[in-house]
Amino acid sequence: MSAAEGTRQPHAVLDLHSRRFKAQKIERLLGLDARTGPLRLLEIGTGSGGIAHYFGTHPSGRFKVTALDVVDNRQVAEGYEYVNVHDTHLHFADASFDVVLSNHVVEHVGPPAEQLLHLQELRRVLRPDGIGYLAVPNRWMLVEPHYRLAFLSWWPQAWRTPYLRMMGKGEEYDCLPLSAPQARALLARAGFGFEQQCGRALRITFQLERPNSLLWRGFLRWVPDWAWSLSASIFPTLIYVLRPLPPPP
Repeated sequence: MSAAEGTRQPHAVLDLHSRRFKAQKIERLLGLDARTGPLRLLEIGTGSGGIAHYFGTHPSGRFKVTALDVVDNRQVAEGYEYVNVHDTHLHFADASFDVVLSNHVVEHVGPPAEQLLHLQELRRVLRPDGIGYLAVPNRWMLVEPHYRLAFLSWWPQAWRTPYLRMMGKGEEYDCLPLSAPQARALLARAGFGFEQQCGRALRITFQLERPNSLLWRGFLRWVPDWAWSLSASIFPTLIYVLRPLPPPP
């Protein structure tokens, strides 16, 4: 089925160099160096395989990695188990993993009911003392990252595909980015406690990738945590650290 007929495209990032930095950022955000192994890690949305490879070949040897995707776009396959999937259901037992990663996946799985199921499945397979990572494009970002088109996700959903076609950027808009309130509501319904980490993630990005940047040295490193929290809803990417809540009595 073509994109015009409704198939959702993978939109995989295949740049291995950037995936290594992304994996290091996730490792720091989740504090994984402080967790004793072995750690079972599940990555939803393998893409190039760079993140799964980073953890699967980690010098500590603490990670046993399983990675899933609907399309095999891997550029590197060593160090982890790969599984092709067809929907949001995860064919693993409850509490199977210590760490779960959903990096720019939830906007691709379908309508809100499927997005909720994706998060509920992450919650189900995560151990009670486990930790998770969720990143999703903010609906209110200025430039939509998949199609590089300004204001694309600002329009009502029914207008997005016509706008995409009118601008010559594609045939069908097959993503559903979330606003910060929408993301928080879905996470709460899925049974997660969560902390938004946009400011901290930005700091780590500069520390890893641009430590000598004047923007970092002269300004960003001095911004206090309270200022980041005030602007959390306008970051182009929403980033959350997840912890499973106990089921209601």
